[in-house]
Amino acid sequence: MKKQTILWIILLLPYLGAYGIWKIYKHKIAIINNSTFIIVTKEDMRLTVYDYRGKKIDTYPIACGKNYGNKEEQGDLKTPEGVFNVCDIQNASDWKHDFNDGKGKIQGAYGPFFIRLMVPNYNGIGIHGTHDSNSIGTRVTEGCIRLNNKDLIKLVKQIRAGTVVVILPSKKDITS
Repeated sequence: MKKQTILWIILLLPYLGAYGIWKIYKHKIAIINNSTFIIVTKEDMRLTVYDYRGKKIDTYPIACGKNYGNKEEQGDLKTPEGVFNVCDIQNASDWKHDFNDGKGKIQGAYGPFFIRLMVPNYNGIGIHGTHDSNSIGTRVTEGCIRLNNKDLIKLVKQIRAGTVVVILPSKKDITS
């Protein structure tokens, strides 16, 4: 009887081990299967979300930095170009901002969320909503990527901290 029990244990051990490993790592597999990345094109004024296989999930119109070129210094009103990651997603529904247009601080200037990007030397660059939907499709921001609030709400459900964001220049960004 002991030999039979030992034989069964020897036969089942690899399967039990594989099952145990699967149980430990199944959440990591789910993260990979739900991973996305973003490509922002300043030429087309679009933000596109792709799944980890490269299949397009959604495309949203954007606004970006008022000035052409790659971000060089704080306050230059340029959107940075390159490969970045999402640091975190913050509730910005009660944030205010003064656009120095004589109107003072505007409630809801960033929409419901601020998706902070890891941009070397700059901690205030992100993807956010707007109080002015007419600005979408134009170059009006101080350097951030701006979306319609309804699009931002959808985007936040499609990404997480760590999501890769690639920001590509337009022709004028390169020649300016």
